[in-house]
Amino acid sequence: MAELYAIAPGAPPAPGGAAEVGNKAWNLMLMAQAGLPVPPAFVLPTSWCGRTRDETLHQALAAGIAGLEAATGLQFGGARKPLLVSVRSGGAVSMPGMMETVLDVGMNITTVEALIRATGNPRLAWDSFRRFVQGYAEVVAGLPTAPFDTLVASAMQESEAATERELDHRDLKNLTLAMLGCYRTLIGSTFPSDPHEQLAAAAQAVFRSWDSPKAASYRQLNNISDDAGTAVTVQTMVYGNAGGTSGAGVGFTRNPATGAREFYFDFQFNAQGEDVVAGRHKMRDNERLPLVLPQAWEQLQNTCRTLEALFHDAQDFEFTVQAGTLFLLQTRRAKRTDWAALAIAADMVAEGLLTPQAALRHLDGINLDAISRTSFAPPVPDALAQAQVASIGVASGAVALDSAAVQRFSAAGDAAILVRWETVTADIDGMALATGILTGSGGRTSHAAVVARHMGKVCLVGCPELAIDLDQRECSIGSHVFREGDSLSLDGNTGAVYPGSLTLVTERPASTLAAVETWRQAAPECAR
Repeated sequence: MAELYAIAPGAPPAPGGAAEVGNKAWNLMLMAQAGLPVPPAFVLPTSWCGRTRDETLHQALAAGIAGLEAATGLQFGGARKPLLVSVRSGGAVSMPGMMETVLDVGMNITTVEALIRATGNPRLAWDSFRRFVQGYAEVVAGLPTAPFDTLVASAMQESEAATERELDHRDLKNLTLAMLGCYRTLIGSTFPSDPHEQLAAAAQAVFRSWDSPKAASYRQLNNISDDAGTAVTVQTMVYGNAGGTSGAGVGFTRNPATGAREFYFDFQFNAQGEDVVAGRHKMRDNERLPLVLPQAWEQLQNTCRTLEALFHDAQDFEFTVQAGTLFLLQTRRAKRTDWAALAIAADMVAEGLLTPQAALRHLDGINLDAISRTSFAPPVPDALAQAQVASIGVASGAVALDSAAVQRFSAAGDAAILVRWETVTADIDGMALATGILTGSGGRTSHAAVVARHMGKVCLVGCPELAIDLDQRECSIGSHVFREGDSLSLDGNTGAVYPGSLTLVTERPASTLAAVETWRQAAPECAR
């Protein structure tokens, strides 16, 4: 049986590093060793991916779960203090949002009551159960999301709730039961109630997601080998959906669009991580976080510095606050624009975090002569709307309402702006061809925004004035209606959205490039 590795303080790291256990698990091991608040976990190495997994998978998972039970004092499937877990992917090279995750594994009728008994929080229990049913149906069973989304929308309409977070425990119980019935109708059998069966099926689904079309496209675009495979990390659940002093977030230790040394984050109170990274919700709680949870806010500032000292680079990390207590769920090298990469390298040398030679290695593969930032030449018209900036620069192009439209415009030699309510990572082929991206929902740290930024695409998210009518192939921004193919301009420096096509001007980071040149002269062996 392949080796099974624990992720906990004092547990030895895998000898093969990220290649053996995946980037996510490897970084979790390093964080746990450094004393950071990482929930206990275990990992099935990448060697499990792409091979036949039979009874040995069940045996390995059972051994891993026994370790988590010993570490937490909880019981998987227990009727008193239930252990729930997340099942996450993780290749040797980070691929944000391209593979699958299943949260809240272990929920059933017994454990939902047990969680209520243990926490006194029926809303948490039923919210976790309905999230698990919905996630399992999509990721493991391969069912369409639309029937389940319709049930959520109906529940919100019935209770006059503006968001899912306004549903109370009675609404969520009824919604969960409706989802279980929907699953049974679509599959022809009841939803699996055995936690160990759920766990094995979730692990298999995560392994399968390595070969999904979007993951294959991402690897092709980024020259990542198809042979490496993904590991599977099973981690103790912590609950950002546990009430008003809980929440989920994604943070960057530095601004990945500009490189500025500032905490760049999105946060949602009473939410789980998928609410932030999936891009389906507008982020409204960033300003409230330091006011409501000042201790967690201070810990997050310290976490930024600790992670940079540990990894010697800017980091992108996911975190959960449960009843005021901070937990770190993963970290990885922050994907950034080339402009930000240059600024971060220069600042880290000045701060003593990097040597000039190490900074040059960080910039390897970037064409420094091509680094520039664009803006619109004045005069510019009045903005139609203001959105959140996920990636800097400016772009003009034809409105394209899906990836297929982007591909049509691109084939005709025309620049296109991909306009979507929520840009998901399955849109990666259209994102790769688009000159800019605009969404009505999502935040700056959603998977789609991270991928767009890494591609160097101008990206604005959470545009409040955007409405889309796919049947008519048109969208409106405020009172202005755009037919597909009409010209639209995005300003990734200010967040403004303009009608028509505007003139671009270009700026170069001359002083920073001059500093890099002095590094090269001092260490010619690092020069390219």
